[in-house]
Amino acid sequence: MINERQDFIQYIKIERGLSDNTIESYQRDLIQYEVFLTSQQIKQWEDVSREVLLMYLYDIKDAGKSEATIQRVLSTLRLFHQFLKRENRVSHDASLHIDTPKKRQTLPEVLSVSEVEQLLDIDVTTPLESRTKAMLELMYATGLRVSECIGLSLNDLHLDIGFIRLIGKGNKERIIPLGEVATEAVSEYIAHARLVLIKNKQHHTLFVNHHGNPLSRQGFFKLIKQRAKDVGIKKDISPHKLRHSFATHLLENGADLRAVQEMLGHSDISTTQIYTHVTKKRLQTIYQTYHPRA
Repeated sequence: MINERQDFIQYIKIERGLSDNTIESYQRDLIQYEVFLTSQQIKQWEDVSREVLLMYLYDIKDAGKSEATIQRVLSTLRLFHQFLKRENRVSHDASLHIDTPKKRQTLPEVLSVSEVEQLLDIDVTTPLESRTKAMLELMYATGLRVSECIGLSLNDLHLDIGFIRLIGKGNKERIIPLGEVATEAVSEYIAHARLVLIKNKQHHTLFVNHHGNPLSRQGFFKLIKQRAKDVGIKKDISPHKLRHSFATHLLENGADLRAVQEMLGHSDISTTQIYTHVTKKRLQTIYQTYHPRA
């Protein structure tokens, strides 16, 4: 069973062009699936039936997994079983006629403009503070995913003309404009702070830690949470909230939905449309709070 999983992972790497994080997620889902099948004395993929797959989905639901997680797992298993059938590793597709549960749409929590200003108002006195300011300004200015931000190379920046170029999710190229404030913060960081932090290391990764090595996702999460705590923001904050705030604030100020979709790197505009619901909800809240007859 392991061989088929490895072949599948190789297939999605080459054919699908998925990100490393997505591939790791597929790998994790399949390993947990195999553990369950082993517990049911199933040792061959040919012996996996629709009923067995359903039993697994009920099993992870009973374990308290969220609807979103179950949906993701089913998506992984459906793609995997289709691969097995297409490659003639099995005679049937065990995932056939299993419906994907509808995902309950939850509106992303965003920071207000004043909260973003609090977060970004950093009095830079050290190289690490310069890096923090540059990262947060860039994240809010572009709406990058955290993996895209920490993966940026010096070669991706075109600060002289105010944009960055990157290869994002699904190996899609994006050109994203960079405002004057973010451009200045990143330029200052590169010219002064990065040279101090990187010491004698030889690499082109833009954002580094105090050892001069590329900053990790965990490092960025700790950094932004500490910054929020320092300025008194009570919301549970993450790098992704800056991405949500970037999109919401653009739309609230009249930006075109298609342009925001392009900058966020969404393949489907329906994914971007969730932010229009956020802005409508906020307008409704404002109306109910301040209108005398609401």
